[in-house]
Amino acid sequence: MYKHKHDHNTAFQKDTMSKTVPAAAPDPRLNQILAALPATDYERILPELQLVAMPRGWTMSESGDHVNFLHFPTAGIVSLIYALENGSSSEIALVGNEGLIGISIYMGGESLPSSTEVQSAGQAYRLSRKVMKREFALGGQLQHLALLYAQALICQTSQMAVCNQHHTLPQQFSRWMLMTVDRLQSEKILITQEQISHLLGVRRESVSQTAGALQKDGLIACSRGCIVVVDRPGLEERACECYAAVKEECERLIPPRRQPK
Repeated sequence: MYKHKHDHNTAFQKDTMSKTVPAAAPDPRLNQILAALPATDYERILPELQLVAMPRGWTMSESGDHVNFLHFPTAGIVSLIYALENGSSSEIALVGNEGLIGISIYMGGESLPSSTEVQSAGQAYRLSRKVMKREFALGGQLQHLALLYAQALICQTSQMAVCNQHHTLPQQFSRWMLMTVDRLQSEKILITQEQISHLLGVRRESVSQTAGALQKDGLIACSRGCIVVVDRPGLEERACECYAAVKEECERLIPPRRQPK
């Protein structure tokens, strides 16, 4: 798969430090959870937030890693990947600027059975385990929003499990495309069909056939390493109900906030 291996969590932490972004920083409130915080809560954690880059293909954490930082993406997409012993794998959830990475820090399990890999390059603000535990002890809005997001993530993983079992590949492909462009806030996705096949857990040939059929129908346009959504309403008609179900539940739990200018 397209990822950089880290054998130990110490390597993960060192690698994260190396990706600190020196350029002009985006507003942390581009992340929907941080944007939803009351001013008092936001200003309390603001000095603790550290901006890091998320290059495409970066494995942020492996299955079973003890994670020491929460990441709040402001741009880009992170995929939660579950791998089997036979080498096959599939994506079980997508996280963009509507959410956070690292729920094991506050859910009590210390680690997750899935790995986290950057699907589309972006940036995120990270917050240490120590600060998050302090916020939970205070019982403020960050605790409340983090738990709501955990519920939204459970909804997404459950819905995708049903989707993979009961819906056709064209439906799954269309659902995945819509979920991805929503998080990118762009109709253009930089990704290969080989990478999509790993995310959906299917053969590359099947992805090529599906993408070709959708392109023939004028719904998407494919080129090397890039797919563009041309007809979004048409793609929504091809997608299964899982797309709307996940979107509605996430927006119900954490309503989108207006982006800062």
